[in-house]
Amino acid sequence: QVQLVESGGGSVQAGGSLRLSCVASGDTNVATACMGWFRQAPGKVREGVATIERGGRPFYPDSVMGRFTISKDNAKNTVYLQMNNLKPEDTDMYYCAAAICTPRWYISSLNPSMSETWGQGTQVTVYS
Repeated sequence: QVQLVESGGGSVQAGGSLRLSCVASGDTNVATACMGWFRQAPGKVREGVATIERGGRPFYPDSVMGRFTISKDNAKNTVYLQMNNLKPEDTDMYYCAAAICTPRWYISSLNPSMSETWGQGTQVTVYS
């Protein structure tokens, strides 16, 4: 059974930092999968905030470029999202996802439809 478990969310003042973790188990191996972090607020579309391909190359949207950093530890089968200089608009539920590294994934990795497996999410709240 594939499982992704997120942790590290919480409440932080604007300008602060949080580090999210996603531990994979079951058939998901972060060394060979394409992984990502996505966020979604109630009533809004889920959006990608960072993805990382199996070789370690990251992808970010402009909205978080320079503030968020995705990384992974293959030995721990874990993916991280370091979020710095957080803003109130970063308040969302954050989800970890795993995907098969297809050519389509490399073109549209930040599109949630490219991922197949999802965690339950961890809430991030940024207050001003």
